[in-house]
Amino acid sequence: MGRTLSLTLEIWRQKGPNDAGKLERYPMENVPDEASFLEMLDILNERLVSEGKEPVTFEHDCREGICGSCGFMINGQAHGPKKGTTVCQLHMRTFESGQTLVLEPWRAKAFPVVKDLMVDRRSFDRIQAAGGYNSVNCGNAPDANAMPVGRDQALAAFDAATCIGCGACVASCKNASASLFTGAKIGHLAMLPQGEPERLRRAVRMVEQMDAEGFGACSNTLECEAACPKEISVRWIQLMNRDFLKGSMANDLTAGTTDSD
Repeated sequence: MGRTLSLTLEIWRQKGPNDAGKLERYPMENVPDEASFLEMLDILNERLVSEGKEPVTFEHDCREGICGSCGFMINGQAHGPKKGTTVCQLHMRTFESGQTLVLEPWRAKAFPVVKDLMVDRRSFDRIQAAGGYNSVNCGNAPDANAMPVGRDQALAAFDAATCIGCGACVASCKNASASLFTGAKIGHLAMLPQGEPERLRRAVRMVEQMDAEGFGACSNTLECEAACPKEISVRWIQLMNRDFLKGSMANDLTAGTTDSD
């Protein structure tokens, strides 16, 4: 039988995007230390519902650290104090009895609060959509040697593809920059042959969309890498910047040309 914890939760409560919010305090007794953080919130919500009160809204889905749906600040840290862990993978044994935990939503202009701890992250979807499509027709599954991909390139692409789009990088950045997310999504395809034809154009479009969404600029504090639950490297930001510069220069060279030139 595991131990139980007595905690105090201070949770940001906000009815909607245009409403003022505030922190509300909730004492929690006999919280099982083997419970996940979201299970602890489920316990709180069951209590609130039984008391005829509004439950706390938070986003979640798979609860396995895969989908990227969950995420909020715990005592000022995105996803909480445990490195390489989403909030749904965080267990109460991480904390000590008697602690006060402050829960707040991601704070970014491009992530408006929907309600309580839930924010609207559709700006990420629009950045990805701005990247367009791959013109390489993969068709049916090709033979293993039909399109050779080097081991280093394949591993790099996989590392970038582990980004789950949770938004912790934005929430942890003092500028609310989405550079790590955007860099990972650009880099994933940049490492593969299928993504090469549109590589530079994709980088320009996605960076321009990122700026249009209102995300801040990267100032290389590396907090995004530290907060990322998948430990995505900031080197993807470097690749994004190089491809954006090359793509912008290519656009400048072709601007004003016609088919007859």
